[in-house]
Amino acid sequence: MSKLLSVKLSDGYLMPALGLGTSASNKVAKSTIKEAVQRAIDVGYRHIDSAFLYQNEEEIGSAIRKKIADGTVKRDDIFYTSKLWSTFCRPELVQVGLERSLKSLQLSYVDLYLIHFPVPLKPGEEIFPKDSQGKLIFDAVNLCSTWEAMEKCKDAGLAKSIGVSNFNRRQLEMILNMPGLKHRPVCNQVECHPYLNQSKLLEFCKVRDIVMVAYAALGSNTDKEWVNKNNPVLLEDPVLNSIAQKHRRTPAQVALRYQLQRGLLVLAKSFNEKRMQENFQVFDFQLTPEDMQTLDGLNRNIRYFEDSEFSPHPNYPFSDEE
Repeated sequence: MSKLLSVKLSDGYLMPALGLGTSASNKVAKSTIKEAVQRAIDVGYRHIDSAFLYQNEEEIGSAIRKKIADGTVKRDDIFYTSKLWSTFCRPELVQVGLERSLKSLQLSYVDLYLIHFPVPLKPGEEIFPKDSQGKLIFDAVNLCSTWEAMEKCKDAGLAKSIGVSNFNRRQLEMILNMPGLKHRPVCNQVECHPYLNQSKLLEFCKVRDIVMVAYAALGSNTDKEWVNKNNPVLLEDPVLNSIAQKHRRTPAQVALRYQLQRGLLVLAKSFNEKRMQENFQVFDFQLTPEDMQTLDGLNRNIRYFEDSEFSPHPNYPFSDEE
């Protein structure tokens, strides 16, 4: 089995370089996700990424606890990431949001807790609160106050590490320049693949010792309601396929390896056991500098996840170039 590499975060904790992504469309049964997480742990995955938004933390927690109970892993072996949803951005709701995830998971802490998206939404039980016109109802929250509440969650031991997701450079700078900043964000999880290689944001994060984590690293299938259906399918790209053939690898393995060699951590989402195993076999081959340059050349700023219904809010992160 390939050895799973880890990266040291700025707060000293280790994060496995390859993780299992678990966001899924409503068509995927919750029981499928539970079985997939158990299989992934059997294959060797130790980094599981989820979120309150995905509404699957009960099943994931159950899968993790089952694998602990049968002796496959200890809790310390698993690196679990959850995310604060936008309806919990008010500082007094941050710990409430995390505790709801922990209750679903039946775990005492998460390894990493991220602000999921920099656009706050009206608090309440609706995940996407909408007005009578069907438009999102936003909330006015200073994300610096949200971050201070995230710091308290770390201090309380509910989250070992804290970070952000979908933040652009300007938003990261806002947190980094906060007066009285106690804990820096250890990571920024963003959409990143050869069609959207995020090279400027990556450079910014590297200089500031923020690990960048790539989601949608294999592009995205179009069965998800929120994915742009008009985009080309990344894994069918002829350039990616020719590099894969040269190395006798799958296009997915090359897309994942590309990110690892650029210094990103990467999430691979598949609930199919064969593909899970294939995606895990990315630590025993190297892409050449020429391969890397060729893959860099595929960048065309294509986003699968535009989240355009958030765009009226001034915090919408994807209007900036980086």
